Amino acid sequence: MERGIDPFEGAPAGPKIVAVSLQSCGHLYNYLSGGEPFKRGDRVVVEIEGGARIGTIEIEPHEPARTLDLSQIRKVMRRASEGDFDAEQENLSREARSRRLCVERIRESGLSMKLISVDYTLDGRKATFYFAAETRIDFRDLVRDLSNTLRVRVEMKQIGARDESKVTGAVGPCGRELCCSSWLRDFDAVTVKMAREQGLALNPSRLAGMCGRLKCCLRYEYATYSELKRALPNLGKRVQSVVGDGKVVRQNILKQTVLIQREDDGGVVEATLTDLVTQRQPQSAPPGSQPPPQSLPPNSR
Repeated sequence: MERGIDPFEGAPAGPKIVAVSLQSCGHLYNYLSGGEPFKRGDRVVVEIEGGARIGTIEIEPHEPARTLDLSQIRKVMRRASEGDFDAEQENLSREARSRRLCVERIRESGLSMKLISVDYTLDGRKATFYFAAETRIDFRDLVRDLSNTLRVRVEMKQIGARDESKVTGAVGPCGRELCCSSWLRDFDAVTVKMAREQGLALNPSRLAGMCGRLKCCLRYEYATYSELKRALPNLGKRVQSVVGDGKVVRQNILKQTVLIQREDDGGVVEATLTDLVTQRQPQSAPPGSQPPPQSLPPNSR
């Protein structure tokens, strides 16, 4: 084989996948494109568990990762047609009626649960009810009642507080629409350590979002704060500076300064990184003392 010739040049292209969302700002699911030249924003019909739904192409056809098992990925069924859109509008009316009926049945049965949303498959044969509850709920009688009344297959799914806020939507304390309902597709873990790293007061009322959990925005600047904090001396460390020697009592991460409590008078001063002395200067030898022996360079003997 000659040099410079790509052995894979001219080989047939492999299958490509697309990323599809089933709801606004929802999770992205991979589907095989089937060779269709889909564009972002195209509405397509895809197969889901128990039926089919209309989704939106969010990521255009692209090469899948080599670690992805394509045998487990379904293929896009077709582009959505006018008939599919009509069925979707009819399902919206069904969902509204089913929601009202379910709320009435929950109230009559005295179940401690809150209905969040209802989703129908495209053919209208299956309805999924999403609800929130503090504890596990025995909803078998409710499912049987709804199934007999609506004449469809009924499935109940319990979701968490974050998913509830994502579906219902709201305006956060920042004055903007919630991240989870406007653009955030998936939830990442948020810990109290992220608040500590940013120097925030551990006040639950200030750190909790509309869902009652830690705010997702605590994660956004965590990496930046962690990187900036590396250059600052730790709290309690004794340092030397041009404004006085003492112990670090506070860090200002964004300003890249520290507050030092001086050893001589107990006063607190602010020092920048350039004010800090990185290492203690060697003291001058007392008069009459012998200088330390100097090591000879190699091969000097």
